[in-house]
Amino acid sequence: MSMKIPLSKPDITQREIDAVIDVLHGDTLSIGPKVEEFEKRCAALAGRRHAVAVSSGTAGLHCCMIAAGISEGHEVITTPFSFVASANCILFVGAKPIFVDIDPKTLNLDVSKVRAAITPRTKAIVAVEVFGHPGGMIELEQLAQQHELVLIEDCCEGFGGFDGKRAIGSFGRAGVFGFYPNKQITTGEGGMIVTDDDAFATTCRSLRNQGREGMAWLAHQRLGYNYRLDEMSAALGVAQMERLEDILDKRRKVAHIYMERLMTSRYLILPTLTEDDLMSWFVFVVRLNDLFEMGDRDQVMKDLRAAGIGCNNYFPPIHLQPYMAEKFGHQPGDFPITEYVAARTLALPFFGKMTGRQINHVCDTLEKILEKTLMGRKGRF
Repeated sequence: MSMKIPLSKPDITQREIDAVIDVLHGDTLSIGPKVEEFEKRCAALAGRRHAVAVSSGTAGLHCCMIAAGISEGHEVITTPFSFVASANCILFVGAKPIFVDIDPKTLNLDVSKVRAAITPRTKAIVAVEVFGHPGGMIELEQLAQQHELVLIEDCCEGFGGFDGKRAIGSFGRAGVFGFYPNKQITTGEGGMIVTDDDAFATTCRSLRNQGREGMAWLAHQRLGYNYRLDEMSAALGVAQMERLEDILDKRRKVAHIYMERLMTSRYLILPTLTEDDLMSWFVFVVRLNDLFEMGDRDQVMKDLRAAGIGCNNYFPPIHLQPYMAEKFGHQPGDFPITEYVAARTLALPFFGKMTGRQINHVCDTLEKILEKTLMGRKGRF
């Protein structure tokens, strides 16, 4: 029988189960002490003064756009190589996402191209730490300060990581973490806004709670949303935070085994890190090199899945998603580095409880499939 390995799996123990059950035995299921505790822990991790728990990373980004004063007529620079929420949050407030191509090593925004894209209409930058890589964030923060732009750090994929001595989540006006089940820690669904700005935090707290400010339940100072995080989810998050170092250590060990195992492959490009980067490892993504042609990656994924191995194509270019292309007229070739990388990225199974046997099975199967893919072309060898 073949070994089936999922793409991701949350790291849940009896501690998390007990924490959720304890909340259910109480009387407070929303807007309670567990949310406050989770917020304090996340603020401390990011080195920020405030944290605002929300129902998802997407909700957090939406709140940040409003709190930053982004609206119709504004342009916001962002990456086309990300999950769509980093661009959707700009559309939510009627602004225009201005895509800029990526750096081929970090896969984050190319800082020099961001500088060239700034216009009088530019109001903000939404910078994403793709796969949790912090590369370029310091430079983007400096650029935003020079041009008096709001920098929003989409750090949904980088929880617990560092760029040198700077914690991911500490850059710009605010950062947003996400806690979907495939993230470093999970609350099922959920997100967290972190900021040092008192007024920004107050606005986000109001926005997540139907526009309320203060204790009056039926008094609404502004248009708001039901973006609250419930107490059960927050309790799960607190329990995960109590195990954070263990969770991150296990993920780093899995990534290290993958790196050691695949570093001699003549078919793959592995994640590029510097000595100062401390990745918390959201996913483990490799790239097929130039030996492969367009479409080969999709066949490799099909073969991996047929062998019982989970995988995915992180990330399809945002600017070529049908609704984006229709709205803004984007076409293939607009952002060539993004499109080249996106056609070759391959997310392999990755979670903290992966065994060495599972990792070796993934790598062995992948190598055989890559060999078969190339040898299948007549005259290639």
